[in-house]
Amino acid sequence: MVGILPGQVKTTTHTAPFAIPHFVRTTERFWFFSLHESKARFMNGLISRLRQLRQSDQAIADAVRETLVESLYASPRSLIIGALTSSAITATVSIVSRDRAMVICAIAIAIVACIRIADAVRLELRVPKRATPNKAPGRRREIVYRVGALCYSALLGTFGLLTLLNTSDGVLQLLAVTTTIGYAAGIAGRNAGRPWIALVQLCCASLPLAVGLIVSLDVLKIVLAVVIVLFVVAMMDITLQTYSVILKATLASREKAALAEHHAAIARRDDLTGVANRTAFRERFEARLRALDGGSQWLAIHWIDLDRFKEINDSFGHLAGNALLVCIAGRLNEAFGSAGIVARLGGDEFAVVCEIEHRDAANSIGHRIIELVERPVDHDGRLLHVGASLGIAIAPADGADADTLLKNADLALYRAKDTGRGRMCFYEPLMDEKVQRSRDLALELTGALERGEFHVMFQPIFDLAGERILSCEALLRWTNRRHGPISPAEFIPIAEDNGLIVAIGGWVIREACKAASEWPGDVQIAVNLSPIQLRSANLPMVIMGALAASGLPAERLELEVTESVLLDDIDASLAALNAINRLNVRTTLDDFGTGYSSLSYLTKFPFQTLKIDRSFITDLDQSPASVAIVQTVIELAAKLGMRTVAEGIETQAQLDQLRRTRCDAVQGFLLARPISASMVTSMLAGSRLEANGRS
Repeated sequence: MVGILPGQVKTTTHTAPFAIPHFVRTTERFWFFSLHESKARFMNGLISRLRQLRQSDQAIADAVRETLVESLYASPRSLIIGALTSSAITATVSIVSRDRAMVICAIAIAIVACIRIADAVRLELRVPKRATPNKAPGRRREIVYRVGALCYSALLGTFGLLTLLNTSDGVLQLLAVTTTIGYAAGIAGRNAGRPWIALVQLCCASLPLAVGLIVSLDVLKIVLAVVIVLFVVAMMDITLQTYSVILKATLASREKAALAEHHAAIARRDDLTGVANRTAFRERFEARLRALDGGSQWLAIHWIDLDRFKEINDSFGHLAGNALLVCIAGRLNEAFGSAGIVARLGGDEFAVVCEIEHRDAANSIGHRIIELVERPVDHDGRLLHVGASLGIAIAPADGADADTLLKNADLALYRAKDTGRGRMCFYEPLMDEKVQRSRDLALELTGALERGEFHVMFQPIFDLAGERILSCEALLRWTNRRHGPISPAEFIPIAEDNGLIVAIGGWVIREACKAASEWPGDVQIAVNLSPIQLRSANLPMVIMGALAASGLPAERLELEVTESVLLDDIDASLAALNAINRLNVRTTLDDFGTGYSSLSYLTKFPFQTLKIDRSFITDLDQSPASVAIVQTVIELAAKLGMRTVAEGIETQAQLDQLRRTRCDAVQGFLLARPISASMVTSMLAGSRLEANGRS
């Protein structure tokens, strides 16, 4: 025994036998509360997500809902296999148990399974789905699927409950429980596209099993019941997460499809006017052709080309031209777009397609189109005027396919433009050859100037005695590499239509000034101006450039315009003629008296010369009326201070008759045919020698 030394105080060191248990209890309480808090958070989150699910499900678009409903039928094979296996197992368990209630329940399961299989097979074999979702059929399909799914899951759950309550065979109970739980696990993912269906199926199939296990009061079965409840909660969470992923993917897919559809619509719409472009027109036109029943309904295509559109662009700029196109497209679309097709095919070409019952209807539509196009368009305080030429083809009479009809409408359009502006023409088989030649010449005109195929001839204009050359008229000639010599009456209108006349006319002015610079100073040169040239913004620059390059004095140049140009746009024509006169260049009114004449022109427009049309000269030696008209025109021009030129002199009698008047100059084949510049130089030199000899 060990003693205690004096002065020592005996102390006892305790090992704190309750310290560790206290730590353990604290830790247990911590984990218990943490677990409880986690469960509470999980359940609160699940409940919150269920509430959000109800709101979001009601807010989704019908098209998205339709896609989600289709996901229920996405895998009919899995539904069929599941229904057959579940029905087989429940039938087996009910037969072995020989329980009446279970047999009835198994029969009900088999009946519902057959109905669901038939529904799935019917939709699988159905004709391809409609492109545009329909709200009503989608709702009906969802209701049918929901009723079948809930009935089937409720019957499975009831069968499992009956098995647990009415049998004591562990194998039968295991089959019933595993079948039901396996079905519940499958639907959690399979039906997640419509989560409320999946969640109710989970509860209807699984919760009766938990009730049956708890009723047994067996500890292990109660534990299994708790596991099943937790399983249901976990499957609900998985279903909600899967639904979120499916919904996001569906929305993304719909947005992508909508964007692609938007881009496709833009790709088929004309950027400037908003009507259909050539691609969309072709698609819709072919669809209309396929829809023709071959009966009384016909399809008329009106191919439209705007007259004088290039003049608008050249005179007022592209902004004015664009405004004109937009306005005309809007008028056509408003008149014909609802029942027909309106498209811009490019440039200033449009097409209108309408169903008709007789040919006269196509004629009426054509007149309506011309009337709509001819209405003036107000742009920047200026009224813009254009006309329209139309080619019309009718299906199936003029062709059964799109290519043939479009070609024939194009041929009819060329025929219409060839006969004059503001005309429309129906396709006729006999027009092909002439129109094809016009198209060939139009192609050949492109590049003809660069290839040097043009040349200028000159027809002298004499004094009334026919002895002295006062002037020469420049006449354009074209010898094509393929077609040979082409008449100006044939190629000039084509050049005007495709806009090449501006470049060609500028070249003629330069060549004429260059040739006239080699002639005596008292001989003038006359050049015809196209209406498009007259309104070209750069005409003054072209004139000044030609005069400067040749050294020809401005007063020796005369520019001739026809009366028809004055009718199109009086203000623009007057401004152009005044601009020419300010350059000291003379102007001549050509073909005076051809039917468009108005005496007001002679006071409004600054002409220095009048050319009397050849139609009056032809009958001059036979018709007193023609003599009176010519005499009146000459006297009127003299009083207004204008010179007169009579053109088309072909007989001596015509010349003799004119010599009795005060006409200033004459021109025609009787006096001289068109000749080259070098021959004019020689002729002028001979005239000078004769004059010097006589003096």
